[in-house]
Amino acid sequence: MDSDVRTVTGKVLALLGAFTPSCPELTLSELSRRAGLSLATTHRRVAELVAWGALERGEDGRYRVGLRLWEVASLAPRGLGLREAAMPFLEDLYEVTHENVQLAVREGFELVFVERISGRRAVPVWTRVGGRFALHATGVGLALLAHAPAEVQEEVLAAPLRAYTDKTVTSPARLREMLDAVRRNGYAVSDGQVTTDAVSVAAPVRTDGAVIAAVSLVVHADGAQPAALAPLVQAAARGIARACGSPSGARVFPRAPVVSAATDRSRR
Repeated sequence: MDSDVRTVTGKVLALLGAFTPSCPELTLSELSRRAGLSLATTHRRVAELVAWGALERGEDGRYRVGLRLWEVASLAPRGLGLREAAMPFLEDLYEVTHENVQLAVREGFELVFVERISGRRAVPVWTRVGGRFALHATGVGLALLAHAPAEVQEEVLAAPLRAYTDKTVTSPARLREMLDAVRRNGYAVSDGQVTTDAVSVAAPVRTDGAVIAAVSLVVHADGAQPAALAPLVQAAARGIARACGSPSGARVFPRAPVVSAATDRSRR
């Protein structure tokens, strides 16, 4: 008999949460172990998820996220609607630069990439659409964090900050100065903080005084001129902001929720 006291919904979510970018395919026993469920419970719930289309079973017997789940997830207003409104401006920015163009939103104490355009000659980046990343190191993250509620900023700066390279800023005092500069200048610069060969220049997308997203260019560090790229990124951000407004000027996308430390700490 399964002694797990979680609800059925909790067990299903645990199974879906077992999949990660590094583990996109799992066997039944791996799902059972990663979700913390008995093999019998895992078998029953996975069968239901496969029948609905949330999971798919390959010929090798391994399970992966199904298209039905992707279809539902794509309806998120800060994903699909934002991407549709932003795409013409992201494409224009790419055509002018032929560099990496990224769009991200804040989710709690992290950012989520909702779109990316990249060329063959662009510098390699870690961006994955739908992927999460820390706020303190990237251009889009700094732009979002600079305009996040004070309690979010304090929680991020109080937590251990990962150093991705020798240039990653992990000093809370220095980060506060950088966030002040973002608010003052209207754009953020991340120079070699994620990979040493890349510089990111980002600007916030603001509607009705609220920052709903951030757009960035990620270019090769050699010869990068952030101050020259900033007006291009800011123009794209303004265009996206206009496209996100209704005819009356009201916001059509929800603001990023303020997640308390207690509810979000498990994601760290």
